[in-house]
Amino acid sequence: MGEIDKGIPQVGMRFRNVDEAWVFWVAYGGRAGFDVRKRNKFDGEVTSCRFVCSNEGLRKKGITLDHVPKRIRAETRTNCKARMTITLDRVGKNYEVTDIVLEHNHYLQLPQTSHLMASQRKISEVQAFEIEAADDSGIMPKAAHELACRQVGGPLNLGYTCVDQKNHLRSKRQRELAFGQLDCEEHITNIFWADAKMVLDYAHFGDVVTFDTTFGTNKEYRPFGVFLGLNQFRETTIFGDETCDSFTWLFETFLAAHNGKQPRTIYTDQDAAMGKAIGKVFTESYHGLCTFHIMQNVVKHLSPFK
Repeated sequence: MGEIDKGIPQVGMRFRNVDEAWVFWVAYGGRAGFDVRKRNKFDGEVTSCRFVCSNEGLRKKGITLDHVPKRIRAETRTNCKARMTITLDRVGKNYEVTDIVLEHNHYLQLPQTSHLMASQRKISEVQAFEIEAADDSGIMPKAAHELACRQVGGPLNLGYTCVDQKNHLRSKRQRELAFGQLDCEEHITNIFWADAKMVLDYAHFGDVVTFDTTFGTNKEYRPFGVFLGLNQFRETTIFGDETCDSFTWLFETFLAAHNGKQPRTIYTDQDAAMGKAIGKVFTESYHGLCTFHIMQNVVKHLSPFK
């Protein structure tokens, strides 16, 4: 069997399973100074697998995005041919290396920076516990990361960066925020709230729902949307507290809070992003427009008769 922690890939090496071969390739990439990816071929089980350099292939050209990217990513694909291919030996019940290319067509990482590659960074369970304990104690992420580096003799031995640490904490907070979303700076961008009475009211009176947003309700100018309906006494009932994506998230969260029950009819204003999101999420509902907003637009856009 191939040795995981040392050695250079060679044709004829054997591994017990694909995971063992992948660990070997990741370790070799860390020592040689290149990041890694893999491609599998399935036939009921993995019959062959090709481990490649992360610079393998070329970025697709001519792709039109429906939005303007916040940051243009640098070109990293150089069509590098470095690879290791393993094939299943059905008789021996193991995987054999059948093809090797070790030459790269790009610069490799220095030993001082190879620990920063994505394949070489991982937060263990013990490290995750220490990160969360430091955060709960009020220690800032940068200070906690510097302390962890000192404890293991430097960042090369730590296994993760300060950015990885912040991403871990953000993911933890995202999981704890059951009906909410955070941005890259860990600010709340969307939040949904519904108490037990709202859930019960929707179960009984949620056939027809109206949804409207009121903008600029506070100094932060955050949009606030309320799902409203009428109970048996014709009293207004609240069922739960704007790009298409944010509305899609809101409507999907609304359904999740109400056990997936869709209203028969939902009335909204003429917001285009809201209408697009409703078409995606409320597939069983009739979407109607609020007559109040229609009349307001008539007064606003049509001149009076003389």
